Formats: sequence, structure tokens, C-alpha cells
Amino acid sequence: MPIVVRIDVELAKRKMSVGEFAERVGLTPANVAVLKNGRAKAVRFSTLEAMCRVLDCQPGDLLEWVEEQPSPTAGPGGEADPGTETP
Repeated sequence: MPIVVRIDVELAKRKMSVGEFAERVGLTPANVAVLKNGRAKAVRFSTLEAMCRVLDCQPGDLLEWVEEQPSPTAGPGGEADPGTETP
């Protein structure tokens, strides 16, 4: 996934637990885990604002764009290379 969520880094810097963070932001610990593990499809601005308020940081401290690397077996279109077959 090209967007990486860096909540764990910011929590570690502040020595804050996931439980405390979740409570202060107004999320369940399960939803924090979804964000941390990169399984979230979207984040509301109000949630991002609350996370930044609690962690005293900027959105860019929590979100990072990382260029997606093609897999070593991917062909030019990003699909798996079927290889070459001889007739």
C-alpha cells in the first residue's frame, strides 16, 4: 500500500499505549490496530485531527506516501510474468 500509517512511531516517541491513545482519540483499540496495520481504506479528517491533537503532531508525521515497488516476477503491466513457452 503506497500510504503508510506511522502511528506506532509517534506512540513510541511519546511512550503512549495503544489503549490510552484509543481512549483519548475516541477510537476502539481494534480500530487503532486497523490503522496501524495498514488495513484502513479511509480516515476521516475529524479522526486525523483528533490523532494529531492527542499526539501534538502534524498529519505528515502520521501518514507517509511510499512508492509501490513492483514484485520481482511482475511483468511490464505489473502482472505476474507468465514466462516464455516454446511451441
